Amino acid sequence: MANRFVSNPISYHGKGAIGEIPGIIAAKGFKKAFVASDPDLVKFGVTKKVTDLLDANGMAYEIYSDIKPNPTIENVKAGVAAYKASGADYMITIGGGSSMDTGKAIGIIINNPEFEDVRSLEGVAPTKNPTVYTIAVPTTAGTAAEATINYVITDVERKRKFVCVDVNDIPNIAIVDPDMMSTMPKGLTAATGMDALTHAIEGYTTKGAWALPDCLNLEAIRLIAKSLRGAVNNDPEGREGMALGQFVTGMAFSNVGLGIAHSVAHTLGAVYDTPHGVACAMMLPIVMEYNADCTGEKLKAVAEAMGVDTTGMSPEQYRKAAVDAVRQLSVDVGIPTKLEKIKEEDLQFLAESAYADACAPGNPKEASVEDIKGLIRKLM
Repeated sequence: MANRFVSNPISYHGKGAIGEIPGIIAAKGFKKAFVASDPDLVKFGVTKKVTDLLDANGMAYEIYSDIKPNPTIENVKAGVAAYKASGADYMITIGGGSSMDTGKAIGIIINNPEFEDVRSLEGVAPTKNPTVYTIAVPTTAGTAAEATINYVITDVERKRKFVCVDVNDIPNIAIVDPDMMSTMPKGLTAATGMDALTHAIEGYTTKGAWALPDCLNLEAIRLIAKSLRGAVNNDPEGREGMALGQFVTGMAFSNVGLGIAHSVAHTLGAVYDTPHGVACAMMLPIVMEYNADCTGEKLKAVAEAMGVDTTGMSPEQYRKAAVDAVRQLSVDVGIPTKLEKIKEEDLQFLAESAYADACAPGNPKEASVEDIKGLIRKLM
């Protein structure tokens, strides 16, 4: 069996990387950009860092900011209509997972209109054409949506999120500039950083893991463990480490899948609007404990990547050490350990939704609805 690995054709990294954008556009001969960016980034001038470059080079664009933290089917449909009306011939997505995911869905539907209902994109959709040419500029160090073939949309009517996996949706260019992340508040930096760590650890231990993504995920764990505390305090070195770490694991997990920490996080986001990174951070150590006996020596490598000396430790000890290190990092950056919104009467629906989530089959240990219910209960 062959292992497939998909990544961006081109990516740029480091301080000032956004300066490459006008040259890319000029070389391609594009006429007008559809700039998808969330309203807060527009309001606080983050989006302007990119549009100022377009203005300085006489490049036309239109901003679309009808984007929510957990993008909905309605957001996507409105975006498709706005793109068609704009006369744009390419897209620039600026933001975190919400802007990127909205842009991916818009771009796919523009070039594959048979999926305009949006729901039919769930799972591995048989799209025929690549997305609209897209330059993706992340402003958070977490989702790595600029590097993945995945996106997540919220179905408000059915109170669920659904995952879309499509090799045709990966952005053509990723611009990973830590300066674009420097205005993130501490809470968002912490949450998105723990999301990235969840990607790396779940991607490293998933059923689909293999050698190439394993190398990337382990390095991502090291970078995140070393950098996240500093990034939360807006240390430039920490920001740069997190910008790279989240991208590296994005390349990896996109090709191997995730696990039930993400399945539950998607469900908590759909039902309670819990920020995705916060939900991932709360679930990650719980799921690591659950999976521990099915991970071989992998949690030993995780513990060591987190900075733990595992010399002389038994499997039980190094597995616990890995979980403890993750839990401590989460606490250090201010993530809560409990979610008070969860109600006993919601548990069955939450567990069933997580069980049906596209990330669940990748979990290294089989988990029934009852198993998942028990894991969610630990957050109460």
